[in-house]
Amino acid sequence: MQFLTVRELRGQSADVWRRLAEEPDIVITSNGRPVAILSAVTAGLEESLGALRRARAMMAVEAMQGQSVAAGRHHMGPAVVTAEIVAARRGRRK
Repeated sequence: MQFLTVRELRGQSADVWRRLAEEPDIVITSNGRPVAILSAVTAGLEESLGALRRARAMMAVEAMQGQSVAAGRHHMGPAVVTAEIVAARRGRRK
């Protein structure tokens, strides 16, 4: 995996596009920390965006599951979950 600073991206954009043809993903860094991923569109724009969105959704679900385990809510049964949903819906109607 290649890393590139924001400054390099600004100053050497033609070289970056050439490198992207060889390396499908380049990590962009700012002050030594990753801030973005520059990724080549290989399967078509809509397919690439769809894959990215699905990956982000999976990461969000995994994060929520981790928070649930950390808070001890992963042992809740279906009846408790249903009661929580009903209470939340009542709260929205007010």
